[in-house]
Amino acid sequence: MSGVILGACNCDWGCPCNFDAPPTYGHCDGFYTQVIDRGRYGEVPLDGVAFLWGGHSPGAVHLGNGSSLLILDRASSGDQRAAIERLWRGDGVGSPFDEFASVTTTWWDPLELPIEVDLDGVRSRVRIGEHGEVYDLQLARVRNPVTGVEEELYLDKPTGFTSLRTELGMSERAVFASRDFSVDVSGKYGECAEFSYEGP
Repeated sequence: MSGVILGACNCDWGCPCNFDAPPTYGHCDGFYTQVIDRGRYGEVPLDGVAFLWGGHSPGAVHLGNGSSLLILDRASSGDQRAAIERLWRGDGVGSPFDEFASVTTTWWDPLELPIEVDLDGVRSRVRIGEHGEVYDLQLARVRNPVTGVEEELYLDKPTGFTSLRTELGMSERAVFASRDFSVDVSGKYGECAEFSYEGP
């Protein structure tokens, strides 16, 4: 499957995870919103499906003991929601889902909610819930602290497993509140990238 991935987390701009370094504040609260342009899982078409996954890690993500959440778009079909949940749980479905599943200890029950995404590169917007009350994300470019001019920043990482080329930015707003987990990471790291994944 291929499409666009929008990320936000509690780290400072750039996110040390991109460089195999510990999280800025020692833990990770992060989210990926993915919008599939074209794809399938088995015989289930996933074209146009959007979903959010992420959660909390008490230390660097690769050290494990993470808690994971999944939000499925209520507008997708039952088969599509089941397919995305299967991917989220990993266990042989392919990268990057297997990597994140391998470091997850706690699996919160998936939620089915309206997901609204306005794709505009690193200025994209995501709202989840009837009025955006569960997740509200507004991405932006980082501004130069001296001139106030927007900085256009990219990371090319041939070994990346969520994406190979990412535009690095920030979140003007990134607030998440669900029954299991709530956090405000506004003003921290944000990213936008194209992704392309294949199963094993």
